[in-house]
Amino acid sequence: MIKFLKGDLLKSDAEALVNAVNTVGVMGKGIALQFKNRYPTNYKVYKEACKKGELSIGKILVVKERDLINEKVIVNFPTKQHWRSPSEISYIQDGLIALKKAIKEYDIQSIAIPPLGCGLGGLDWDVVRPMIIEALQDLDVNIAIYEPG
Repeated sequence: MIKFLKGDLLKSDAEALVNAVNTVGVMGKGIALQFKNRYPTNYKVYKEACKKGELSIGKILVVKERDLINEKVIVNFPTKQHWRSPSEISYIQDGLIALKKAIKEYDIQSIAIPPLGCGLGGLDWDVVRPMIIEALQDLDVNIAIYEPG
């Protein structure tokens, strides 16, 4: 089931949270910075994976981390290569294939997804929104998509 929400994705009660990242190991702005501050272990694992060249467009990095309240599955989803560069639609398409696979592989029952590539990445939400729906609509999972603004 897919539902659309506004608000703070980090306050979601979903089992898994998607973090929009670049592939160079920097979480300096936007939602990635919020994730860096809230989930420091995830940041360390992500930074090391980038340093080793293990994170690229179309691949995702899944990290389980416990915060003060509970354990979350953090899904680091590359929406851009370098933090200075814009996102591209093909990056979202490739990432959604990997995301769907990870949801099945990790038996994720609920997931919260930001407007992938539509903040600092500069993509049009009216283009990305239907892509997310099409890619994930056949999953038997609770999906909360957080809309821009």
